[in-house]
Amino acid sequence: MVPKFLTFLKDVKAEVGKVTWSSRQEVVITTVVVFVIALVASLFFALVDTGWYRVIHAIIGR
Repeated sequence: MVPKFLTFLKDVKAEVGKVTWSSRQEVVITTVVVFVIALVASLFFALVDTGWYRVIHAIIGR
């Protein structure tokens, strides 16, 4: 059991060595893009929610 585990760890180390890591600049740019998209999406859904709220209340009459 122990030799299989050691072989597994050696294989994991070899695979991690093959990974291409992103540069700091790529990570920062991607993070900014994600935040901007999340902000735009939240504003969009807030506007849609407000619009539906007003439509429903106009129909119900409250």
